[in-house]
This record gives sequence, C-alpha cells and structure tokens, in this order.
Amino acid sequence: MESALSIKGQATIPKAIREHLHLGPGDRIKFFVHPDGTVVILPKIPTSALKGIVPKHQRRRISLEQMENVIAEGAIGGMQRRTRR
Repeated sequence: MESALSIKGQATIPKAIREHLHLGPGDRIKFFVHPDGTVVILPKIPTSALKGIVPKHQRRRISLEQMENVIAEGAIGGMQRRTRR
C-alpha cells in the first residue's frame, strides 16, 4: 500500500491500515525510527485504555520502594545484556 504526500507534507493512512490499527478520527499515532532506517507507526493508546488489563486475581499491592527496586534490577539487567553483545 502507498499514499502520496500533500503540499503540506500530510499523507492519508490507507483504510486497511486504519482498520488494522483500529484508528478513528482524532486518534493519535506515534512514529518510531529504527537504527536501520525503517519506520514503524503505532496507535498511541491512552493510559485509561489500560484499566482492567491485569485480572483482579493477579493484582497485588507493592510499595514504591519495591517498584524502584524492580526498575533498578531491570536497568542493571539491560546494561548487562548490552555489554555482552
């Protein structure tokens, strides 16, 4: 599929792509440019759409300190993976 740019630099997203991404008038999209030059377009999902994504039986309350520890562990793990490459 393809689309032409207007004089203002605007393009129409083909209907099949809009339907695939469940996009409607006023929805926002994000563009991601990868290091290899490819570009990915994804719908910007409002945080309110995430409500209820985790089933109640899997929810548990954790403290801010616990959250910070998990974030730190993830960051350290990510750095370790990058240095192994």
